[in-house]
Amino acid sequence: MKIDLNADLGESFGHYAIGNDAAIIPLITSANVACGMHAGDYNVMDKTIQLCKEQNIGIGAHPGYNDLMGFGRRKVDMSYDEVEALVTYQVGAMQAFCQRHGVKLNHVKPHGALYNATFNDRKLADSIVAALYKLDPSLKVMGIAGGHLVQAAEDKGMTGINEVFADRNYEPDGTLVSRSESNAMIHHAEEATAHILRMINDHVVKAKDGTFIPIQADSICVHGDGAEALKFVASIREALQKQHIELAAI
Repeated sequence: MKIDLNADLGESFGHYAIGNDAAIIPLITSANVACGMHAGDYNVMDKTIQLCKEQNIGIGAHPGYNDLMGFGRRKVDMSYDEVEALVTYQVGAMQAFCQRHGVKLNHVKPHGALYNATFNDRKLADSIVAALYKLDPSLKVMGIAGGHLVQAAEDKGMTGINEVFADRNYEPDGTLVSRSESNAMIHHAEEATAHILRMINDHVVKAKDGTFIPIQADSICVHGDGAEALKFVASIREALQKQHIELAAI
């Protein structure tokens, strides 16, 4: 069995440092790099891609709403055409930095509120996929497991990646528990690891109401800005290796 282990990275901005990218990158197989709208900037993008290249991990673009103050976690009212342009702008910039470093952009994963909205909004998912297909049909598209984004990508002939979260709890419908709720996050590495192993081995996730719902896990995400991110990544990596599950970028 193979699975991808990813983290959302490149979220520092100017003099403000967020996360522990240099320590996390050697332990993962893919990185989702912020594109400057919700977090990051051109210098951070450049440095993060260089770090990823040195460790030979899959590089992904992580485009979000233009919302630095809200870290891209607030929904912005935009038309579908505007979303297509928004994604094109950010992913195009990431492609340019990849070209600068002689590497290829592997995948794209929308960020935050934009990402979550694709679960139920097929037209939004289609607008994102349309932007990516025009930029490069070989790009892989990462979306929340069971949501419209993965299906929209596959319907377009692109590779869809079903993503699951180590540090987030789930609603019974397969969406993530809102960050406004006290039980949205998982704070302990042991709990996060057990959460992930259940999804991989049993193909189910335990929702907040105690029910078990089916889930497909192609890639595991740990949020790089979390206080325990490094501990989570190390714990999950060790647990997967003990079960002889190979870690590899998709």
